[in-house]
Amino acid sequence: MIGGFGEEQIRRYSRHIILPEVGGKGQKKLLESAALCIGAGGLGAPAIEYLAAAGVGTLGIIDDDVVDLSNLQRQVIHGGNVGIQKVKSAEQFVNRLNPDVNVVAYTERLNQDNILGIIRDYDFIIDGSDNFATRFLVNDACVFENKPLSHGSIFRFEGQVTTIVPHKGPCYRCLFEHAPPPGMVPSCQEAGVLGVLPGIIGIIQATEAIKYILGIGELLVGRLIYYDALNMSFDEIKIQWNKECPVCGEAPKIRSIAETTYAESCRVW
Repeated sequence: MIGGFGEEQIRRYSRHIILPEVGGKGQKKLLESAALCIGAGGLGAPAIEYLAAAGVGTLGIIDDDVVDLSNLQRQVIHGGNVGIQKVKSAEQFVNRLNPDVNVVAYTERLNQDNILGIIRDYDFIIDGSDNFATRFLVNDACVFENKPLSHGSIFRFEGQVTTIVPHKGPCYRCLFEHAPPPGMVPSCQEAGVLGVLPGIIGIIQATEAIKYILGIGELLVGRLIYYDALNMSFDEIKIQWNKECPVCGEAPKIRSIAETTYAESCRVW
């Protein structure tokens, strides 16, 4: 043992340890940290892969879906596991990749009844959901529990990502106070998505989680990165805190997740 690391760990994390911004102390922080991935699909899959590779010690994964053949075009960690629960498939992948990582698998649907009890155990939340009901639910719960999170979304050839640190910058409702009417925004199943796109956005989300855990760099707080794969362009949009935000504003109208209505079906993919 050297500095608390075994010989195999020193080899595994050597490229982290030689970084002055990480070092042995930073790698120890990662191994002692816990991150939750909401969804083991397009965004969750790459985030899970790189958080596990980095040595985030506890990795929570919640998803009630099973692997479908159509998922494999972008959810590459699930290869060979068609028909298996996504969280179980992801757990198998992580166990093969890095034995240092403990996976906590939730084969259930995220909802108002279970979200607070789940997120309390984690240092950072990655929201890989594909619908506004879940995004608002996750945002509100994280604000109330003071949990940092990364929000990502994708559509056809475009993606966006931002980081929310409650009470230190704008929340998701500062950006989108209300969801669009049902049917206004087609799903990826209806509109399609370029397979590599969620990999890019999901890895940015994993990067934000690692930076937060290590306390390094500048997070995407108050900033939204918009990525256009067709033009290979990244644009940054400033997000302002909304003093009239119903969740984090000066006089919030929503003070708990019990005080608002979220769609019955909060699915992730």
